[in-house]
Amino acid sequence: MHFVKKKPEEKRELLNQKLKSNKILRVPGAYNPLTAKLIEEIGYDAVYVSGGVMANDLGFPDIGLTTLEDVSTRSYLISRVTNLPTIVDIDTGFKSCEKTIQTFEEFGVAAVHLEDQIERKRCGHLENKELISTDKMVGKIKECVKAKKDKNFKIIARSDAKEVEGIDKMIDRCKAYIDAGAEIIFPEALANEKDFEFVRKNLDCYLLANMTEFGKTKLLNYKELENLGYNIVIYPVTTQRLAMKNVEDGLRAIFDDGHQNNIIDKMQSRKRLYDLVDYEKYNSLDEKIYNFSTEGHE
Repeated sequence: MHFVKKKPEEKRELLNQKLKSNKILRVPGAYNPLTAKLIEEIGYDAVYVSGGVMANDLGFPDIGLTTLEDVSTRSYLISRVTNLPTIVDIDTGFKSCEKTIQTFEEFGVAAVHLEDQIERKRCGHLENKELISTDKMVGKIKECVKAKKDKNFKIIARSDAKEVEGIDKMIDRCKAYIDAGAEIIFPEALANEKDFEFVRKNLDCYLLANMTEFGKTKLLNYKELENLGYNIVIYPVTTQRLAMKNVEDGLRAIFDDGHQNNIIDKMQSRKRLYDLVDYEKYNSLDEKIYNFSTEGHE
C-alpha cells in the first residue's frame, strides 16, 4: 500500500548519503501524511515532524503535554507514505529514551532530535526556558545511542542553552553532546548570520538550522545557510501555519457569505487531491475492487 518503494533502512541510508553530499538538505514539516506526500513530490530532501506541531494539532501548547504514543503514532503514519527519510522531534525523550528510540526506529523514522530542556519544556523561541545539566543530557544521548540498532539512525542533539546560558556555554554543551554520540547538533534560537557562523567555527559535526517563522531567528535563504556550513535546514511549522491561516480565512468567509463560491480558488481541487493520493494506482492491486478513474474531475 501507499506505493512506497524504500524500506526504512534504505531511507536512513539515503539520509546518511545526503548528509555526505556537502549540500544543505531542505526539510519542511509535515503535520499529516498527505503533506509528506506533497513534500516528496515537490522535491525536498526529507520530511520533518515537529513536536510543537503535534501538540498544536491536538489543541495543546508546546509544553511537554504530548506522549510517546501521540508523537510516534503520527510519525509512523507520516513516514510510511513517503520514500523520503523522516526526522522527528522527540522533545526531551519522553519517559524513557531507550523505549523512545526503539519505538521510532521500529516505526521507520530516520532520525530524531532530543533537547536539553526540563521535561515540562516550552517552545524554543519563548522566554524563561529551563535546562537540565550537561551531564544529564549526556546521559540521555548515550542512552539513545545505545538503544538504536541501525547505525544510520541519527541522534540529533538540540541545545536551548543560548538564550539561557549564552552562546559560549551552549558550545561547551554541544561539544559534550558530540562526544556522547550525537552526530548532528541543532543549536536553537540563533539570532543571525553572526551566530550561525560562530557555531560553525566552533563545532566539528553536522549542523541543523531552524528557520521557524515569528521567532528569534532571522529567516535566511537556504543558500546562505549552506555557505555558512550548515547541513540541514528545517521549516518546522510552516505548513501548519499556511494551512490554519487559509482554513480560518475560508471558514470566516463561508460564515459571512453563506456559501463557498468566493473562496473556491483558494482550495485544492478534487482532481489534484486524487492525483496526490494515487487514486488510480490502486487499480493495479485488484481491478475487481479498485476501478477508479479521475477523469472528468476538476
